[in-house]
Amino acid sequence: MGTDDSDDPSTESGSPEDETGAQTDLSSATKSHTSQHDSPPHVTATDQSSARDAESSSQSIEDMLLEFDEQKGLIRDRSLLDPNFVVEEDRIVGRDAQLQEVTKMLRVALGDNRPPNLFLYGPSGTGKSLITKAVCNNISRICDSRDIRFGTIEVNCQDLDTLGVAVYELAQQAADEAGVDVQVPKHGVATKEKWDELYRIVNQHFDSVVFVLDELDMLVGRRDKQDPAFSRLLYQLSRAGANDELNAYISVVAISNDTKMMDAVGSRAVSSFTPEDVHFDDYDANQLQAILRRRQDAFHDDVVDDDVIPLAAAFAAQTHGDARKAIDLMRVAGELAEREGDARVCEGHVRAAQAKVEKNRVLEVVRGISTQKKLCLYATAAVASQTADGTARSTTGYRVYQYLTDAIDADQYHQETYVNKMKELTTYSLVDFERRSHGPSSGMFLEFQFGERPETILETLREDSRIEMVSESEVQSVVKAQIRNQT
Repeated sequence: MGTDDSDDPSTESGSPEDETGAQTDLSSATKSHTSQHDSPPHVTATDQSSARDAESSSQSIEDMLLEFDEQKGLIRDRSLLDPNFVVEEDRIVGRDAQLQEVTKMLRVALGDNRPPNLFLYGPSGTGKSLITKAVCNNISRICDSRDIRFGTIEVNCQDLDTLGVAVYELAQQAADEAGVDVQVPKHGVATKEKWDELYRIVNQHFDSVVFVLDELDMLVGRRDKQDPAFSRLLYQLSRAGANDELNAYISVVAISNDTKMMDAVGSRAVSSFTPEDVHFDDYDANQLQAILRRRQDAFHDDVVDDDVIPLAAAFAAQTHGDARKAIDLMRVAGELAEREGDARVCEGHVRAAQAKVEKNRVLEVVRGISTQKKLCLYATAAVASQTADGTARSTTGYRVYQYLTDAIDADQYHQETYVNKMKELTTYSLVDFERRSHGPSSGMFLEFQFGERPETILETLREDSRIEMVSESEVQSVVKAQIRNQT
């Protein structure tokens, strides 16, 4: 077992270049005050309003906090509007088959046996993590009553850049679960020492462990390695028991939005991991409505209009049937209604929440990607915004990308690399693609579709200072000219 990866994130290639966040222009307003002697002989409505504003602004922070605290809010239980909160079994909707499969395969841990490895795959927000956590929570409760030391060690790989960092995070989570401290540093030691520490913690404190590796496909690792970091992580974990490095029974649950993740797993890892596959498909609008209705008691009685849940479900169904988005929409709609001092949550709040959640989601994605990926995404979204069906051909998007790189004097990728960068963005559920051909003369190309409105993506990306330098009207002119030239 080698050191695998450097633990220094700075050695990771492909880090974001010149990322510039949105900057807020803060301006202070100056107010002129008229003395009492110079005031007009009568008081207008405007004067009264100004007086109220002045009185309001003179409130102390404590007064404003206590005033809000005394108001009756609309939301009674905010945890039910958290997509990551593990709800009771009767609130899990539309996933009976998957719930049954995962339960049957992991239940052998109750008999102090090794459960099989699992690969849960499907679009974001379709219940993969929720069901895994719900099943493991139930196993843990029953194991406690049987004096079996069961642990769930869960990490989200989205923000982990190397194998060494991932192994340390697993050790840290195992230590937290066991109530002990990790005895090796995060940086400055070989990855093997971190593996040894993870094994030590698990062997001393657990009889059975389920490792939950969420968004595993995001753990790519260093580019100079033959296999991606997630492949090496699967190999090491699944081989640990066979090599007598782990005495505890372990199972690995790999979770990914990428249905083709296993294609990138090395042959050694495939032969040792050998998971049971469980597929999660999109929720439809009816299932999303059922999910929201089972969380409606997050609000006080009779404060949610009848059309709120169907509208929130319809919005979420349009973007890959994402339950997280549906729940977020309900939460944001409720919070907007509370801030505005409204007595009910209505359709208007949902529509305002849709615009806010959509932009926040795009912001979350684009904030962490490189300038080159932003340019690829901006060019493709610019094309999609001008087509009748909201799609963009890869050939047309690449020509707009060439214009953008020339405009800001950036390095220019070949078309194949541009396409690969766009394919990488599919893992965020922001964009999808299909292979197309419009006749012998056009050849083959990829056609990109967006999960969010292309206009929202463009607006968000223009918060990057380098992209902002390019004239919107000029980009639109280039896009229209290229669309006309499509064959």
